[in-house]
Amino acid sequence: MTDSALLAASDIPLMQGLAQRVTAVRPDLISAGASYGELAWIYGKGHAAQGATWRCRLWFAGEPVAWAWVFLPRRIRRDDGSVTDVTGAALSHQVHPDHAGLIDEVIDWYDTVATGLERTALPTTADDFALPRWAAHGYQPDVQALADTGDWTQLNQRDLTDLERPVLPPGFHFRTADEAGPEAAVRAHVDAWSPSPYTAQSYEGVRRTAAYRADLHVLVEAPDGTMAASTITWLDHMNKTIEFEPVGTHPGYRRLGLARAMMLHGMHLARAAGAAHATVVCLGAPGHPKARGLYYGLGFRELSRDAPLVKSAG
Repeated sequence: MTDSALLAASDIPLMQGLAQRVTAVRPDLISAGASYGELAWIYGKGHAAQGATWRCRLWFAGEPVAWAWVFLPRRIRRDDGSVTDVTGAALSHQVHPDHAGLIDEVIDWYDTVATGLERTALPTTADDFALPRWAAHGYQPDVQALADTGDWTQLNQRDLTDLERPVLPPGFHFRTADEAGPEAAVRAHVDAWSPSPYTAQSYEGVRRTAAYRADLHVLVEAPDGTMAASTITWLDHMNKTIEFEPVGTHPGYRRLGLARAMMLHGMHLARAAGAAHATVVCLGAPGHPKARGLYYGLGFRELSRDAPLVKSAG
C-alpha cells in the first residue's frame, strides 16, 4: 500500500484498472466517481485547478485492490464570476469484493486525512459488507442528500442491441470534437452547464487522459453554427462498456430531442468501436426527473444507486 500523497496522473490508470475488475464481477458496487470513465473525467477536468487539495492512497495485493481519493476544502470559481468555498471533505473510493475487509483501513485513513472536517462518502446500497462498517465508524445516512430534491445518484445501463437510428431536426448535424475543435468543445460544455468552472485548461486536462477519445466525443451543431449539445463517451475495452459523462444541452436548444439523438449516435459509434453495453449516471431523487426520464426513454434502467453518508466534524 502507499501512504497518503497528492493524487498523481500515474495513479489514475491503476485506479481505473481496479474499477474495470470490479465492474467485471460486481458492477453494482461502482459508486459515483469510481467508474473507469468518471475517474478520467474528474481527474482531467479538475487536476490543474484543484489537484493541490486531493489526497490519495492505494492498497496492493500484487495489483491494486483498494483506493481512496479525498477531496479536501477548496474554492471553486465559475465562468459567471461566482465563487463557492467547499468547507468539508468528500471521499471517492473502491474496494475489490475479494478484499472487502480493507474498508476499515479506508475509513480510518479517511478520518485521519480529514480530521476536524465534516466528511461525506458514497458507498452503494448494494455493498452489504461495507455499509455496517461505515455505521460502526460513525457515518450516518445523509438526510439532505437523500431528500426528495437531494443529490444522490443512480447508475443506469442498457445493452447496445436493437438501437434506433438517431434523428436530428433539419439543419442540425453531428460533429466530433476533432471536427469541432477545442474552443467549440469547451463552449458547448460551458453553455450547457453554466455557471461552470470548466475552462480550456480543464478540457486540455481531459484530452490528455489516456481514456479520452476525440472520435467518441460527440457534439450537435445547430444551423447557426452553435454547438447545441455535447457528450463524452468513455470506452472500457475490457468490459466492452461505454459511459456517457457528461451529457448537456444548450438552454436555447432544449426540448428538440438533441440529447436523445446525440446519445443514440454515440451508442452506434461505441458499438462500432467494440462496446456491447452503455451506462450513464443521473440524479435519482424524485425531484430531479428530467435526466432520468431521458435515459429511461432511451432504454436505460437502474443498475445501482449510491448510499450517501455523512460524519460530523471532529
